[in-house]
Amino acid sequence: MKDELYHDRILELARDAATEGRLESPSASATINNPLCGDRVTIDITVEGGTLTEVRHKVRGCALCRASAAVIGATALGAAPDALREIAVDATAMIKDGGDPPHPDWQALDAFRPVTSHKSRHDCVLLPFQA
Repeated sequence: MKDELYHDRILELARDAATEGRLESPSASATINNPLCGDRVTIDITVEGGTLTEVRHKVRGCALCRASAAVIGATALGAAPDALREIAVDATAMIKDGGDPPHPDWQALDAFRPVTSHKSRHDCVLLPFQA
């Protein structure tokens, strides 16, 4: 199972997260914990003119959680907050039910396809979306 879930693309996303860290003065910030596994995610965003202009994340968790936050950081810029809430709903359906990434801009979520068959790891991927 480890090789299937923690494949090279997931490890690359987790390791090379360009948006890792915290914003000094975010428009909004959210921290979510998963008490079952100990993952903790903080997402900071800046919204200007109705779109996301900055995003940073701080993750204490597994590679799946770090990689998921990295995908959000790399893909969410320029989106409206309401559109991101829809992406979160669609990403949840993708992880829980299988299927395709929610939008062509979010193709990096395809790396999480193996998680679908491992229910115990769904929250690892979805925690950053909940934040």
